[in-house]
Amino acid sequence: MTEYAGKTLMFVGGGIEALPGIEKARDLGLHVVVSDMNPQAPGLQAADGRLIASTYDVEATLTEVRRYHREVRPIDGVMCLATDVPLTVAAVAADLGLPGIPVEVAARAMDKLAMKEKFAADGVAIPWFSAVESVEHLQTLVKEQGLPLVLKPVDSRGGRGVQRLTPEVNLVSAYERAIVQSPGGRVMVERYLPGPQISTESIVLEGSCHTPGFADRNYEFIDRYAPHFIENGGTMPSFLPSETRTAVRDLVQKAAASLGVTRGVVKGDIVVSDGKPYVIELAARLSGGWFCTHEIPLNVGVDLVLAMIRLSLGLPVDGNALQPRFEQGVALRLIFPEPGRVLSIEGEDTARALPGISMVRLTASPGDILRPPTDSNASAGLVIAVAKDREEAILRAEQAVNAINVTTEAV
Repeated sequence: MTEYAGKTLMFVGGGIEALPGIEKARDLGLHVVVSDMNPQAPGLQAADGRLIASTYDVEATLTEVRRYHREVRPIDGVMCLATDVPLTVAAVAADLGLPGIPVEVAARAMDKLAMKEKFAADGVAIPWFSAVESVEHLQTLVKEQGLPLVLKPVDSRGGRGVQRLTPEVNLVSAYERAIVQSPGGRVMVERYLPGPQISTESIVLEGSCHTPGFADRNYEFIDRYAPHFIENGGTMPSFLPSETRTAVRDLVQKAAASLGVTRGVVKGDIVVSDGKPYVIELAARLSGGWFCTHEIPLNVGVDLVLAMIRLSLGLPVDGNALQPRFEQGVALRLIFPEPGRVLSIEGEDTARALPGISMVRLTASPGDILRPPTDSNASAGLVIAVAKDREEAILRAEQAVNAINVTTEAV
């Protein structure tokens, strides 16, 4: 612990999913500073130092950081967890001379179009894509390329505004739904490639990718909630054969190098179509959705959060610590009740008591209004189950979901 003594680590973002990392840092003996625009954010309540600033407002964050760094105590490292703010993190690191990825790399990671253009230039396998300048331009692209395609905001996050374009989808409405979710008012389209989708998470050390995080994404509701992409969980280990998993890891390595991350973290969204992997997106941050904090440690015993804490402080990270120590089944499933006003929620304690249930987290309460989901953030909660293999983990997760009864009435 002596290597952490007296050091200060900053987290940009204090949401509930960042809390495990914040608590881990404090347990190591670090002085932890958290920035968030919400004074009631859970991470702020758990922090030693609190900065009130929007995680997406680089200048406001820098103003607060400089004041704290100068007047309270020096900051030795900065990172984020479960918040898509690598640009803010990189700007703070650059301003204070701390370890981190270059600002231009972070900016590219938050701009899906710039990212795809760089991947295309470097020969990284990606679906066909194009910027969309207007509804008329979208209609022209659909005529030229055919369907299905995927329409998405260039600079949004969490699946907001992302839609699968099929013949029955109104292109004008789809364009309006996408562009309203883009802070910069920019939209792009890409080829929809059928096939299993994979979430990866890697630590890059001196240009070499270590990828202990590897999960099958679960899209069983893709038709029910069309045209929106509603992911309702993930499963580990992957069902893919070992040679395909190796090909995915090799692609992530190539994409990380193209993006410009040589020391840091990359989170990959990959699709395997006709046996070949393609990059959908690559994020330069630790994941949300409890993937890096819970699922990966349960699956293979690797602590990516600790590795990122050390990288952020400029401390060495042993590549051997990023290798799987064991393998067991893990399944996360989101809960999507019928839309409407929540009247009651029953069965939470029953679900918690079932074998292998590692987490039950409900985010809805009686009186809440549940809208028809347009992204995975609209769920009413989740469960995480653990077992000796993936099939048993899936069964346990489904049993827990079925034990929870969320009663709603139409609004």
